[in-house]
Amino acid sequence: MAVRPGGAYAGRPLHIIWLLDCSGSMAEGGKIEALNNAIREVVPAMKAAAEGNPEVQFYVRVIRFATGASWHLAQPTLLADFKWVDLAAEGETDLGQAFAVLSEDMSNLPPNARMLPPQIVLISDGKPTDDWKGALQALLSVPWARRAVRQAIAIGQDADYETLRKFVDNPERPVLRADNAEQLVRYFRYVSTAVTATPVGREIPAAPPAPVQDDSTW
Repeated sequence: MAVRPGGAYAGRPLHIIWLLDCSGSMAEGGKIEALNNAIREVVPAMKAAAEGNPEVQFYVRVIRFATGASWHLAQPTLLADFKWVDLAAEGETDLGQAFAVLSEDMSNLPPNARMLPPQIVLISDGKPTDDWKGALQALLSVPWARRAVRQAIAIGQDADYETLRKFVDNPERPVLRADNAEQLVRYFRYVSTAVTATPVGREIPAAPPAPVQDDSTW
């Protein structure tokens, strides 16, 4: 996963990994379209923020999960070269499979690689349909996954907040809740640009709790 784990300090890699729910429920209410649009809107802001942080090489990778899980973007891709390919929604919510795919990959990283802690962002609108607990425990036993900055965005009121909280495992980083497309863009932009704008040696700022609104569209 680390393209140049032994590189000079000025080129230390930081991997941004998105775990994206593509289950059938994401097809309802335009949620998968909103997620695709949010990513397309956020990427230019990420690139702009990264220009102020030249001592870091940012790489993007993407895992999709529905019935099973797989890499949507397997090759670590420099943020400057990153182009989004839209996702489609169908099937179950095999979050445990996504954790297993990521766990296997991170297990291959040298524990002392000269990387910065990865950022992992999980986005989901429902409840896992497979055995995610054991898979999450295995993931968090991997050194680089344990060191990672883990954040989560719940789409709508039907998302499994308890599962997302256990993934984040940090009371200072609450799960964000997006009740409509505008909130999804805002929160995705927040978590994605925070990591690219934060100088080396400083802690990535925690995202504020999402406001609970009564006019939910999802």
